[in-house]
Amino acid sequence: MAVITIREALNQAMREEMRRDENVFLMGEEVAAYQGAYKVSKGLLEEFGEKRVIDSPITELGFAGLGVGAAMVGLRPVIEFMTFNFSILATDQIINSAAKMLYMSGGQYKVPIVFRGPGGSAYQVSSQHSQALESWFAHFPGVKVVMPATAADAKGLLKSAIRDDDPVIFIEQERMYGSKGEVPDEADFTIPLGVADVKREGTDATIVARSLMVPIALKAAEELEQQGISCEVVDPRTIRPLDIETIINSVKKTNRVVIAEESHPFCGVGAEISAQIMERAFDYLDAPVKRLSGVDAPMPYARNLEKLALPDVARMVAAVREVSYLD
Repeated sequence: MAVITIREALNQAMREEMRRDENVFLMGEEVAAYQGAYKVSKGLLEEFGEKRVIDSPITELGFAGLGVGAAMVGLRPVIEFMTFNFSILATDQIINSAAKMLYMSGGQYKVPIVFRGPGGSAYQVSSQHSQALESWFAHFPGVKVVMPATAADAKGLLKSAIRDDDPVIFIEQERMYGSKGEVPDEADFTIPLGVADVKREGTDATIVARSLMVPIALKAAEELEQQGISCEVVDPRTIRPLDIETIINSVKKTNRVVIAEESHPFCGVGAEISAQIMERAFDYLDAPVKRLSGVDAPMPYARNLEKLALPDVARMVAAVREVSYLD
């Protein structure tokens, strides 16, 4: 297997799907001539030309709507937001058009579109550019929400998202583009949406983590192993549809669970997962569900405060020890 960055994995996924299906095209700010703000679309303009790799003005609502219309007539747009913070401007088209069109047309119109780009916390870009918005999009029926944490997941899930007939929100963690990992060499490697992945087997406690929290959870699990606590790390990968069965099966095995996320705690994805665990596996719990999240405040700019605003290995270790009644 090749070892590549998440950035390269995403580029491979789009390149392969654009070669496979001439209806796939990419549109967004600086995706063509500049090759993407984070160089995810490097080389695509050269290979596919300006009709399939399209630079847009700074008009998120406009080019998102153009993409929805294109999807309704049979194309498969990949709409890149320079950052998912800017998708806020396009939510009318995402939520009121893309998410509802299949239902409101009685099944006459499918909307096979992917809205993708960097999301979550970045490095010192302050409150308006450092938000985790997945719970916002996951709240609405009609869209799927995907958050890869490894290079293999990024490639396999993006290929599946492009082929899906429903709108897909595909959030790439901004800090992780340079993270490397093994990616299978098989000719058509895909990962189905809605299937969680057990990133590490364990017996004493479950950590449910996604996106940026996955490598942090794996590091915490290594440290806890030295303390005699065996942690299982479950990565949902897809927030909607949520593979709750894999999470529940892990909780039934370990009887303790910590849900880790960088987003705000109130009405978050972690709250939904916690509620479903309580509904489905309450009798298996030996401790209350523990949620570990970003602080319930706008992201600060100062580096020292930014670090305090996000879960880290030490806090994750402490959370697992708490549900294990060791502190």
